[in-house]
Amino acid sequence: MSMLWAKLWRRKSVQEIITTGEKTTDKEALKKSLTTIDLTAMGIAAIIGAGIFSTIGNAAAEGGPGVSLLFVFTAIACGFSALCYAEFASVLPIAGSAYTYAYVAFGELVAWIIGWDLLMEYAIGNIAVAISWSDYFTSLLANPALNIHLPDYWTMDYLTAQSGYEQVLKEIQVGKELLSLDKSLQAAYQAWLNAPQLFGLHIIMDLPALFITAIITTLVYIGVQESKRASNAMVAIKLTVIIGVIIVGFFYVDTQNWSPFFPNGIGGVLKGVSAVFFAYIGFDALSTTAEECKNPQRDLPRGMFLSLIICTILYVLISLVLTGMIPFSLLKVGDPLAYVFEHHGMSKISGIIGVSAVVAMASVLLVFQLGQPRIWMAMSRDGLLPPIFAKIHPKFKTPAFSTIVAGLLVALPSLFFNLTEVTDLTSIGTLFAFVLVCGGVIRLQNDPAFQQRKFKTPFIDARYVLLPLAVAILVFVHWQNPDFWQKELSLDDIQSTFWHKIPFWMFVVLFISLTIQSFRQKLPAIPILGLLSCFYLMTELKLSNWIGFGIWLLIGLSVYFLYGVNNSRTKITQKLS
Repeated sequence: MSMLWAKLWRRKSVQEIITTGEKTTDKEALKKSLTTIDLTAMGIAAIIGAGIFSTIGNAAAEGGPGVSLLFVFTAIACGFSALCYAEFASVLPIAGSAYTYAYVAFGELVAWIIGWDLLMEYAIGNIAVAISWSDYFTSLLANPALNIHLPDYWTMDYLTAQSGYEQVLKEIQVGKELLSLDKSLQAAYQAWLNAPQLFGLHIIMDLPALFITAIITTLVYIGVQESKRASNAMVAIKLTVIIGVIIVGFFYVDTQNWSPFFPNGIGGVLKGVSAVFFAYIGFDALSTTAEECKNPQRDLPRGMFLSLIICTILYVLISLVLTGMIPFSLLKVGDPLAYVFEHHGMSKISGIIGVSAVVAMASVLLVFQLGQPRIWMAMSRDGLLPPIFAKIHPKFKTPAFSTIVAGLLVALPSLFFNLTEVTDLTSIGTLFAFVLVCGGVIRLQNDPAFQQRKFKTPFIDARYVLLPLAVAILVFVHWQNPDFWQKELSLDDIQSTFWHKIPFWMFVVLFISLTIQSFRQKLPAIPILGLLSCFYLMTELKLSNWIGFGIWLLIGLSVYFLYGVNNSRTKITQKLS
């Protein structure tokens, strides 16, 4: 039993990882071509996508104009995490991102968990993005200027068509007319009715989602040089459109729409946590390209921070413009940017936004498809996945097999399943990665090899931050909601609320523990603030997301114990030594 326990927590040293990277042959190496500008563009490409073109509407509808401050808070939480990512990247310029960092800080089991978690983040996130791209693309084709209408059964998934058809039948039975129903229900009904059949099975699939995934996967397969050129071009297009939207929209802002600024209180603003955080997912994918950077120790930190700062400014301005142009309650739509301009009779600008959304979604897909195979490659190099996942294409210098598998894992589900509702799973997976990376910096602060890192965040003693912060939070909560703690500690309806409160109380215990620990030993404040802010954002997600996340991790652990634990190269190396 003790031997198994030792296996689970075996760690790789910083020097071991660097030495392994230096021994990589030209045949195994990736092509180095990325600069600070390329990384910044990729960061913007990954961050500005579904968040700004769709989910921002739901967040604004819940929190009103005050959602702009949620973007700032989320950016600060991501900024703390970005500082920790930058510290790791400056000492471990190796593909693998949070997976590699966890291997050094916590050991093999935690590294596997975070690697498996990242696979979920990238795969599910990209399935949702591919489906969303399909929706925008078909809407763009149907625009009066183009007037191209694809058959409904080739532009939606099987489950949506089936459930829509059944719902329409129920509505018709109670006396409603088909034309009076929602357009999406009408489309699903027609898709089911008109779809070709094979042995009685309706052939319904989202072909545009397959189309964009195939194109992006091919681009990623043939090289990072080609990928960065495409990313830079797409970023230039969408930044031009977004800045134009902000400038034009500013002239239609009615400041009365900003009052009250918090129409549903702080609670209403926090309901948008998942949507707002989903808008920031992406900058962490930059760390997977470390081996393809010309100077990763310098360029990766710069790329992360520049992309975060630029995107935060744009998000805050966009949220203020949206909530200023029309009342916040009208923003609960799938395409809020296009909707507000249609509301003011500017359909041409709405069409331009549609084009930009198609480009933006494609750029997000590109960066995530670039990151996912490199996580698999790193795990394969360590023996936790079969060797074929680490195979590098002799001509294109990319992880060929991993790229193909990543493409298939996105393309096939996006054909038949509607997974847009699982964006919360992507958020909880990313936040979990951020928590572990911040925790890793805390754990390695006294490691001699880690202290040689080229990028260091300023050291601030945590005891001078955490205790005053705790007092400030208590005062603020009491000011906003005097009955808050009484409700949290109430035993009323304990069966229905107990499980939903567990994540919050886990956060409270973690905050208290770190505050006490900061007085026992000298701890850095910045990674602790990153850890706490990201963990708090996790507590704002639904319990169902925690359950789904737990189930995914259990599946991953079964794979690890069936294959990885007995094939780990760390185990082999330690035996030889």
